[in-house]
Amino acid sequence: MNKLMSILIGIVILISISAIVLYSTPYQTETKTIVDTGFSYYDIETIQKTLATKNIFVSAPTAITDHTISQYCTFFDKGLPRTVEYCTTTAVTDVHGNSLGNINIGGDTNSPILAIANLETSDLETNQDEILAIIETMIETLVCDCWEEEKSDDDVESISAWVELVHKFYYDSSERGVKSKIDDLQNYEITLEITPTDNSILQTLVILK
Repeated sequence: MNKLMSILIGIVILISISAIVLYSTPYQTETKTIVDTGFSYYDIETIQKTLATKNIFVSAPTAITDHTISQYCTFFDKGLPRTVEYCTTTAVTDVHGNSLGNINIGGDTNSPILAIANLETSDLETNQDEILAIIETMIETLVCDCWEEEKSDDDVESISAWVELVHKFYYDSSERGVKSKIDDLQNYEITLEITPTDNSILQTLVILK
């Protein structure tokens, strides 16, 4: 249980009043030096090919450099929302052409610093296999295919077990927003957040170098 609590130390219950305060904070542009290591913008091609074998289709990336960039490539650093100078976005659909959301990768024009999957369905059960496949593919492609090896001694032994655990916390929290962070896999910060809306569920995966 101690290991479980350590892994899930990032779990938080999001209440509406805190969300209002948080998202009303002015965005800041990330200006720290981006090291050309880890994943690259070209990795979206690997993600496309892998997901295509699972009947999930990812469009060609579109670059976003105008004021709307904060809608696609925002992450949180020390509680403050930050954006980047360059961001690409792709649309993700299932085999029937139904939208599953988008995958965004951002940083500077040479190297990305983060990847975000915004996945929206009517509930957690809808397109459950596809959502899990996207999360697994992004982590295995952009971070490493080493979860089970590096976390074999932890309570969350696989990516699917982690996702299932976050889903359980969501239901146990009376279906309020929850967030879980993994920060000990290849020195990346990986976050999965579940946010309910009026008519859908938004699952957001953030991978940060």
